[in-house]
Amino acid sequence: MKPLALVFFVALLPSILFAQDDLLKELEENQKPEVEYIEQTFKGTRLVNGQTVETKGQGELEFIFAHRFGPVNGGLYELFGLDQAFVRLGLEYGITDRLGVGFGRNSYDKTMDTYARYKLLRQSRGARVMPVTVTVFAQAAAKLSPKKEDDPNMNPTNRMSYTAQALIARKFNQNLSLMLMPTFNHRNLVDQTIDYNDTYAVGVGGRLKVSRSIALTTEYYYRLNEHPDNPTYNPLGFGIDIETGGHVFQLVMTNSRGLTERAYLTETVGNFFEGDISLGFNITRTFQVVKRK
Repeated sequence: MKPLALVFFVALLPSILFAQDDLLKELEENQKPEVEYIEQTFKGTRLVNGQTVETKGQGELEFIFAHRFGPVNGGLYELFGLDQAFVRLGLEYGITDRLGVGFGRNSYDKTMDTYARYKLLRQSRGARVMPVTVTVFAQAAAKLSPKKEDDPNMNPTNRMSYTAQALIARKFNQNLSLMLMPTFNHRNLVDQTIDYNDTYAVGVGGRLKVSRSIALTTEYYYRLNEHPDNPTYNPLGFGIDIETGGHVFQLVMTNSRGLTERAYLTETVGNFFEGDISLGFNITRTFQVVKRK
């Protein structure tokens, strides 16, 4: 029986070795690091006035209600700006987890805007390391004020403006995220004596989480080619994000009352450090309107 058992063992040895190799290969594959994508670099699609790298999930519809009061240096007569109010109502829909489209209406200058954003790169670690998240943003806007009878130059073409941004952000840890926002804006009609049609700007912003549901935010845009006679200012803003269940409530203070890219980038008339500070808030609410595939 022993010689027979030895022959049987020798005959099965190749199969045992192959099976062992397959098991080791499977274990090695299971031990390979997976790609881990970094999520929620920012809590919402808006930082203060400007955009963030975040996109809505597939089938999600976000309702955006933004509100700005007048400057606080209006004093008691203006109730520190509370007598004046401007709003923007908007919707944004996630076509995929990385592609979204939206539109809105701003009462400040009666501007209709439409835009698209695409998350080009996602910050990740593990098997694939990507240090930053990059989202590209493109917008077209039409300024409906003033009426044509009040200004004959305001034909449909002259009312248009266009914005393109590359939003580059990194989430350093659970509490701190920073973002760089190179920006281009073109307006078809400007006063050539004090302004340029094309505006190039670089924005910087960040978010610091201070508790489970509260975070501090800030953003600043510096215009690279400002006309020497231009009377406007670079936009600066600060905010407090409060997560309240299904929506995000953002309290903001900024020297810009405009709520579209053209308005806050090129038409900010307030000097933040002289008290031209407008209080306001952003409220966003997200609904899952289409079942995810």
